[in-house]
Amino acid sequence: MKRRLAGKQTGFTLIELLIVIAIIGILAAILIPNLLDAMQKAKQKRTLADMRITGTAMFSWLSDQVGAAAAGATATNINISDYKAMTLTDLQTLLVPAYIERVVDRDGWKNPYQYFLDPVNVQSQHLMVIGSGGRDNSDITGSYTVAGFEPTDYDQDIVWADGFFVRWPQK
Repeated sequence: MKRRLAGKQTGFTLIELLIVIAIIGILAAILIPNLLDAMQKAKQKRTLADMRITGTAMFSWLSDQVGAAAAGATATNINISDYKAMTLTDLQTLLVPAYIERVVDRDGWKNPYQYFLDPVNVQSQHLMVIGSGGRDNSDITGSYTVAGFEPTDYDQDIVWADGFFVRWPQK
């Protein structure tokens, strides 16, 4: 505040207020995009962690059922049509509570996971897939080549199949 002169009270001038508002605007323009990107990255990382945990529980169940698992397979392509879709309820019946406390049903963007597991045909080469459609919640369909993607492309599908990530954010 400025000093009083001859009994008059003075405040901030219009120029001083405009400068303060401009500084706040510049800081917001710098910080808000970084904050939004950090929030998307956190959702992506949470999705990856949930998929690993659920996948580990699926492999534990498989190991108990057939005595072996296909972890570490070296496929370079997967086709989702080779896998049998499974509902969350059916997966929970197999895994909860013996292998996992609860099966996470939503990814970091609050979209439902897509599960593929054929509990009847456990000798199949194509055993299990967990998929997230990413921020745009696209369906996990078609063929995927094992490869990473730019980590800031949050609309990309994240796919875990047969013990490894087929689509994942690089870096």
